[in-house]
Order: sequence, then C-alpha cells, then structure tokens
Amino acid sequence: MPMTPISSQGPRSHGPKHKAPSPVSRRRVLLGGAAVAAAGGLGVAGMASAGGAGSATGTATAGTGGARAVCSLLAQATEGPYALPGALVRSDIAEDKPGFPLRFLLTVVDQNAGCAPLADALVELWHCDHLGEYSGFVGGNGHEEADNGTFCRGAGMTDENGQVELTTIWPGHYRGRAVHVHLRVHTDVTLTEDSYTGGELVHTGQLFFDPQINAQVQAAAPYTENTTPETDLDEDSVYDGGGAASGLVTLFALGESVTDGYAATLTLGVDA
Repeated sequence: MPMTPISSQGPRSHGPKHKAPSPVSRRRVLLGGAAVAAAGGLGVAGMASAGGAGSATGTATAGTGGARAVCSLLAQATEGPYALPGALVRSDIAEDKPGFPLRFLLTVVDQNAGCAPLADALVELWHCDHLGEYSGFVGGNGHEEADNGTFCRGAGMTDENGQVELTTIWPGHYRGRAVHVHLRVHTDVTLTEDSYTGGELVHTGQLFFDPQINAQVQAAAPYTENTTPETDLDEDSVYDGGGAASGLVTLFALGESVTDGYAATLTLGVDA
C-alpha cells in the first residue's frame, strides 16, 4: 500500500502571532514540499519498510499529479547560539540519547542548474536532546547531564542523487523556541578520518515539525522529563508560517505508534 505523508506544508493560514522580528531571509529555492517523498524515492521506502509503515512510490514531476515538485523560496535562518564547528561525519547522530527515532531523508538540488541533484554536498544537522539540552552547552535548559560535545550533532555527504540520510531522535524543547533542528549545507569540503575541513557554506536554515504530531511526542516519556514551557510553532520567532518553504518537513510514520518514530523529508535548493 502506498505510503501517504502525515504532514507536509501544514495549515498556512496559521501564521506567526505576536512574534519578535524574524531573522529569516528568503534567498534559497526549495523543490517540492508535500511530495518530497517521491523525490526521495526508494530512500523513504526503505526507511518506512524497515519500520513497518509500507512503502513510498512515484516520481516527482513539475506541476502534475499527486507528486508535485514546485520551486519556491526557502527561508534561510540564523544558525543560533548553539552551533559548533567540525561536525562528525556519520549516519546516526543521536549517540545514546533516549527518544523516538527520527530519520531524515534530505535532497539537495542546485538552483543554478535547473534544480539538478547536488552530489558531494555535506549536510550538517544539530538539535537539542529530549531534555532540551545541546551538546557543548549542557545546562542551558536547566538540566544536568554528561556533555561530550557531540550528541545530536553530525553530518553526511549527498550521493549522486543529491540525497543524504541521517538518523537521530525527535528533539525536545526549550524555553522561547518551537521544536526545531538546525541545518547547514557545505560544498567542496575535504573529508578527514571522521569529520571535515574547509569548503563553502551555501545554506543555513532550520527544520520544523507538524504541531499535532510534535504534541504527541512531547507528551510521552522520555520527553515528559522536560518540564520547561514549550513554544508553539505559530509563536516561534524564526518559523514564518510558510510551510515547506520555511523548513516544515513532510513526515511519514515508521510504525503504528508514535514511539516507533518518523521519517522526515525535504528537498533543499541551494545556490551552489
């Protein structure tokens, strides 16, 4: 049975309310939105079938059918105060942190080459753990835990289809921000034994999640250990209500329960 996205661009009518001035600018192109899973093709199907949620089929086409691929502007956002240089290059970035599985399938395309897949780009992600703490900055959300400076941080290289898969846990939350993941895309990096050097930073952004699904996650253990007040997506100071064009991922359940986790897809256009 074809796998249907649980969420994609979300309710665009629910724009930001009472927001501080947003640091977001719109200088990048995003290909797709609701149908990025089709652009991801077998990558999503493989992730989903591993979790028992069926498979994804189809091919992304511009302007036709259910798998629409539409070029629109993608929000570029601040990297925030918790960025660190030199991420580890690895497919699983969660380390031993508890939480529900979250498997990203991200596709990078070059807007100056007709949105052609961009191979050999390094896609870097980082986010807080279930307690809302960032590695390298533990204590910022009021919790004490071991800090190795690497948990929930990492990067992967895109393949010939511009795709990269990174596995982690669903993030927790902290005061003043909706649940999110930070993102950077680099080109022309030099890989070292377990990291990278050099290269050009071509995109900085943030990824966001469907509020209803996130609410189910945050209401379950181990996320309930974090009692810090949570900010709603439409109250976030960075997310500007633009759905996929603002970094809202498309989600696919990996099983019957929220605890089984989700696959998250998005296609990012960069000026390479």
